[in-house]
Amino acid sequence: MKLKPNGLARAAVRFKPASFAGTFIALMMSALIVTACGILLETGLRASVPAERYAKAPVVAAADQYKYVVTGSGEDREKEAVPLPDTARVDAGLAAKAAQAPGAKAAVADFTFPVRTGDGSLTAHGWGSHAFTGSALTNGSAPGAGEVVLDADAARSAKAAVGDTVALQTAAGQRDFRVAGIAKAGPGDTARDAGPTAWFADAQAPALAGHPGKADAIAVLPKDGTKTDALSDSVQKALSGSGAQVHTGTDRGAVEDPGLAYAKDTLFGIGGPFGGIAAIVAVFTAAGTVALSVSQRAREYALLRAIGATPRQIRRAVASEALLVAPLAGILGTLPGIGLAHWWFGQLQDRGAIPDAVQVHVSGIPLLIAVGAGLLTALGAGWIAGRRPAKIKPGQALSEASVERLRPGIIRTGLGLLALVGGATLTGVAAGSTGDNAAGAALGVVMCFMLAVGLLGPLVARLCAGLFGLPLRGAGPAASLAAANSRTNARRLASAITPIVLATAFASTLVFMNTSERHVADKQLRAGITADHVITDPAGDAAERAARAPGVDTAVGVLNAQVLVPTGSGEFKALQGAAAQGVSGSAAELAEVQDLDVTEGSLDRLGSGRIAVDKTLAASADVGVGDRMPLYLPDGTKESPEVVAVYGRGLGLGTVTMDRASLAGHVTSEFDSTLLVSGGSDKSLAALGQVTDASGYATEQSLDAKTGAWMNNTMAAVLGGFAAVAALNTLVMTVLDRRRELGTLRLVGSTRRQVMQMLRWEGLLVSAAGVILGTAIAAATLIPMMHGMTGEAPYVPPLLYGSFAAAAGGLTLLAITLPARGALRRWS
Repeated sequence: MKLKPNGLARAAVRFKPASFAGTFIALMMSALIVTACGILLETGLRASVPAERYAKAPVVAAADQYKYVVTGSGEDREKEAVPLPDTARVDAGLAAKAAQAPGAKAAVADFTFPVRTGDGSLTAHGWGSHAFTGSALTNGSAPGAGEVVLDADAARSAKAAVGDTVALQTAAGQRDFRVAGIAKAGPGDTARDAGPTAWFADAQAPALAGHPGKADAIAVLPKDGTKTDALSDSVQKALSGSGAQVHTGTDRGAVEDPGLAYAKDTLFGIGGPFGGIAAIVAVFTAAGTVALSVSQRAREYALLRAIGATPRQIRRAVASEALLVAPLAGILGTLPGIGLAHWWFGQLQDRGAIPDAVQVHVSGIPLLIAVGAGLLTALGAGWIAGRRPAKIKPGQALSEASVERLRPGIIRTGLGLLALVGGATLTGVAAGSTGDNAAGAALGVVMCFMLAVGLLGPLVARLCAGLFGLPLRGAGPAASLAAANSRTNARRLASAITPIVLATAFASTLVFMNTSERHVADKQLRAGITADHVITDPAGDAAERAARAPGVDTAVGVLNAQVLVPTGSGEFKALQGAAAQGVSGSAAELAEVQDLDVTEGSLDRLGSGRIAVDKTLAASADVGVGDRMPLYLPDGTKESPEVVAVYGRGLGLGTVTMDRASLAGHVTSEFDSTLLVSGGSDKSLAALGQVTDASGYATEQSLDAKTGAWMNNTMAAVLGGFAAVAALNTLVMTVLDRRRELGTLRLVGSTRRQVMQMLRWEGLLVSAAGVILGTAIAAATLIPMMHGMTGEAPYVPPLLYGSFAAAAGGLTLLAITLPARGALRRWS
């Protein structure tokens, strides 16, 4: 008899579509996840914003907006770029050098900084920028020393006309400026929703911005007929050795919009590390579903072997089935994957994580990868699952197909044990690490343990059936039969448990990591702020005015920013972002409004060149009191201040504390973020900003943190949702495969109710085993990670965890009972 494997595959799909529906869904969901993450990754790699402010300046020189970490050497040398928290600036004097470059018509030092009026904020520039922004005077003249030009909106808000005097708060303090003119802002000055605008004399702008002698960038204008490439080359030669980088084309947009660097990091984080995990989980789950589908047709392959099919024909039939199902499933999965990527990207833009000018980039590369990965997964899983039925002797085929093989494969077991040992080892590494190192090691923990569960699935399932089956034996005939079925069919049980473990482990790790961190931060914030009043978004001179208010004992201004701290050693070097607070006043005044919980040293010596750090950061950077800790200030300036104190409430208040003057000259906005006041009343302080108490401020910060947690929760929903669908899919497949078994139970006298009770008990066992194993993996990940990051145990809200467990149980019962009811109808 001549068997055609392609014909067998087509007939199998045609006449037994239910056997392939689960495989189709799994491969389609796999393609969806890979497509969405791949699109976001490619968007992050290609992301750019068009030049708006510098649209008429073809060449722009600016400082490098990254710091770099170099690891390894030789061929293994890697250089990681970390974006700076704020704008790095260049010497304003470079404008004169750039103007002398061949082909340059003019070079303008550009400045952008905030100033405040009594009613709001203005975006300020040097007047020289009108040469490339298109802004033009409508009345009056260009500003000189002590003068300002306002746009119509700013003049209307200040109720000022040419010749009037306006009071403006700048980084140099509050000053009175004569209004020299009224201007219409051009396209370059209205770019990116700049709002009301003011212009100052170029000679005065750097000091008013708080950065004397520094410019944000140098805009170079060409002479007539000069090409951009030629001008770029000549400017680069003219500025050689200055540290300035020359930009043209879309690179100019990155200079004027620093948020692009962080947007790229965000997209790369989703599409890269998370996308890699998601792709591994998706492929792993799809492979398990394909293997389950092949194993469910063991009897068919046994019959084929018994009537003379060769091993090669069986393998070709399995491969043909994959070729028939996988490409179509992959193509259909890419369509919702594109939709998911657009939705995710749009949500990030709405939350300000990505500039509005950035667009989603969809190409054929992630789509082809998604379809190809699904095809290779189906072929690989089918080949592995089909090896035994293909090579077994015809005489043994039918006998082996009738019972489950109890002994797992040696290679699979060995790899599973290796993954288990790796997870245990990484747990120890995470327990001994701090900060980002602990989080990195914990990621390996969850992956190793998940791999171990997948590879050791039948052994784990048999163990779970034995342990969880014990209480079922005394719960009646249906429960006892469920326990016996679970022990006998461990492989089937493993296929159902693994996706639930995946969903529980990953969702719990991502969600409870955030709840744990925010819980500790909120607790530290509430205990750390001892001020009677907290003023948010205070006026520029609020600290001085508050100190003069009736009944006020102490007023301390706090400027919040971020610094970069080198951590690790050898192959584990990194630049860790650290929240910094610059505080005004003395240590005694700070103690009146904040309790940092100092554990070593003293805040008395806090000042220029001396800082205090949180204990977790001190451990990550391996510094203590008396040591010098290298760090990069927000604009990239490198410092090595002395550590004079170590404290315990950095997560809530800031991991680095320094005097305000040391921080202020290195940020774009030098206005205080908050003002902490001891004494006084809300009424006397109301004119200085929004006044609340410490508890109200902590609540506001907690709400802001919940918004920031959206990304983690979304990743948990995407991955957990995929795993949940995979679990439902697998459970439905296993129940449909048991139609003959369920019919036999009905024929031997079991009632419909008894069969359904047995299935519900099995569902309860599967969901309980999956939730407990997933929880154990999440705990093994979170406990060392949170100990390293916060010094405390994970915080798991009971209602939230209960909802996870209830969802797992409910979905399991739904996936089992619905197809079982349909299967039992013919036996009613």
